[in-house]
Amino acid sequence: MTSIRPVPTVATPLPVPRYHQIYLLLRERLAAGEFSGGAALPGELHLAREYRVSRVTLRAALNLLVQEKLILRQRGRGTFARPGDAPPAGPPLLGLLENLVAMGLKTSVRVLALSNMPASPDVAEGLRIAPGEMVQRAVRIRSHRGGPVSHLTTYVPLAVAKFRRRVLAAKPMLQLLEESGVKVAGAEQTVSAKLAEPSIAALLDVEVGAPLLAVTRVVHDHAGRRVQLLRGLYRPDRYQYRMQLSRRGDDVPRIWVSNDAIHTTSTSVRAGRGHRPASSQGGP
Repeated sequence: MTSIRPVPTVATPLPVPRYHQIYLLLRERLAAGEFSGGAALPGELHLAREYRVSRVTLRAALNLLVQEKLILRQRGRGTFARPGDAPPAGPPLLGLLENLVAMGLKTSVRVLALSNMPASPDVAEGLRIAPGEMVQRAVRIRSHRGGPVSHLTTYVPLAVAKFRRRVLAAKPMLQLLEESGVKVAGAEQTVSAKLAEPSIAALLDVEVGAPLLAVTRVVHDHAGRRVQLLRGLYRPDRYQYRMQLSRRGDDVPRIWVSNDAIHTTSTSVRAGRGHRPASSQGGP
């Protein structure tokens, strides 16, 4: 008799539909290689018992996997994982900012909005400028062959630079900043999680309430001046943040220093080795 494997309980308080939660859990198992290409998944009854849901709910989750061509369902035979090729590794790129530009060059951008506006108090605080100082706000969708990857909202002080819609769709913003004479030196970034609101869900082609990676990044120049504030929302099935840690220092306690990597699941965009503790990377 097949035993029931322990899995995360499907949460009910979340605004994410149960079938979508199960879809995400099964997709994660497929990505982890639990079912090798062509292998049969457990039957519907087994999976329904495993996740403690009805077969109707389970089928809705499986249908999403079918739409993404991750599984194949055959009447009378069962459900099978589709064989897929792992993305090529490729040589690592060097440096935090170089990786951001590289990711921008390997993806495409659609500019949704571009306007000049007074900085709100929170934007002014992020850029360390006076509230009401003029900034350029750009809203973009970054995509790759598999579809939309991220929703990016950026703020750049007009005293630093000003861009046209056409060039924002053609080049990464970090490259445009440097072409404008800004000597970009580094960035500070935080990564958290957020549920997709209806407007964002439609743009990223996910369900309302689906979990997203939320990134806030502040870019500064060699003088310490903050030149860009970015707020990004990333699909976790198409964007991964990987971290390798090394123990450094002669004192006790020794600290962890990260060699970071980013990866979009539809291509082999990888970051190289960082040199700052807890640094992180993503598309510009």
